[in-house]
Amino acid sequence: MVTAPYDLAVRLIALALVISFPLPAFAQEFKPATAGYEFEFPRDHGTHDDYRTEWWYYTGHLYTESGKRYGFELTFFRVGIVPPGAPAGESRWQLRNISLAHFAITDVAAKRFRYYEKLNRTSPFTASAAAGHLDVFNESWSATTRPDGAWQLTARSGDDVIDLTLRTRKPPVIHGANGISVKAEGSGFASHYYSMTRLEVTGAVNGSRCRGAAWMDHEFGSSALRESQQGWDWFSIQFDDDSELMIYLIRRRDGTPDVTSSGSFINPDGSIIHLTREQLKVEALDKWTSPKTRATYPMGWRISVAQLGISATLTPLLRDQELVTKSSTNVTYWEGAVDVSGTFGNTAVGGDGYVEMTGYDRRFRAP
Repeated sequence: MVTAPYDLAVRLIALALVISFPLPAFAQEFKPATAGYEFEFPRDHGTHDDYRTEWWYYTGHLYTESGKRYGFELTFFRVGIVPPGAPAGESRWQLRNISLAHFAITDVAAKRFRYYEKLNRTSPFTASAAAGHLDVFNESWSATTRPDGAWQLTARSGDDVIDLTLRTRKPPVIHGANGISVKAEGSGFASHYYSMTRLEVTGAVNGSRCRGAAWMDHEFGSSALRESQQGWDWFSIQFDDDSELMIYLIRRRDGTPDVTSSGSFINPDGSIIHLTREQLKVEALDKWTSPKTRATYPMGWRISVAQLGISATLTPLLRDQELVTKSSTNVTYWEGAVDVSGTFGNTAVGGDGYVEMTGYDRRFRAP
């Protein structure tokens, strides 16, 4: 972590931007996510500094040779302060972006959830992301491209450490239509969003060799939630028949899903079926109140997609998988590993998944 007094100045700027306080006058120069964007890989695995906000999001399930099970999250955020082309001086230390990161471990055997966070100014020496390919780091945490094309994830904090090699079995999944994932009604309220939904994992976790599966989300854009929106619930499922399901429900302030909520179903061959809000049914089965924040979250879900014959139950591996990130993004959210069971028509199916919930302690944006 950076240290005071510079830490305080950077922290205040970052928190204001991440929670979407009013932007400085030059923020209008950041590019909006608009229809017609054409993804290209590996280019789009890299940074997109023309957009204000960007994140690389890794979650997954790991199984050690000794039989232990872990969930993990490793996330890198970039928040733009000065858009490309705006005058900001020539120094490589010039403050154009803030870099933030979260690392979390769900230790199933110990029934413990641990998380860590970082906040740094973006520079070649502290935290940065390359353009044109995946190479992002924040101090010692990193997600990089290996010479053989695989990805390497590394993070170490406290007693937790991961060193993982990720190889994809499927091409990128582009969410939404015409290159954008719409988040609210109105021009520009969208992002460019894709996922790597079937990443095979080998490596080590907390000193033990492991194998598993991971999911990567990469999203970039320049808009925030609208005043009528409270937060979101996001679900990723890797079924054991080699298909996947992603759902995001943007919650309005009255608790109902926004009309722009949607999802994607990915067939075993990698083909995509886009899903609208009307095709998705998500039912909360229980609730849990955080002893730290007193926020009450849904806990356990039944997801149905009648068009596809899907009925799935998601069960958290631990109830307390809440992050209170006061030292970085200042956002409280639940990001947790879940087990999946259910049916496709008359066929039983299982799997693993992750769930993210924001806006339960307060609105995702500051009032």
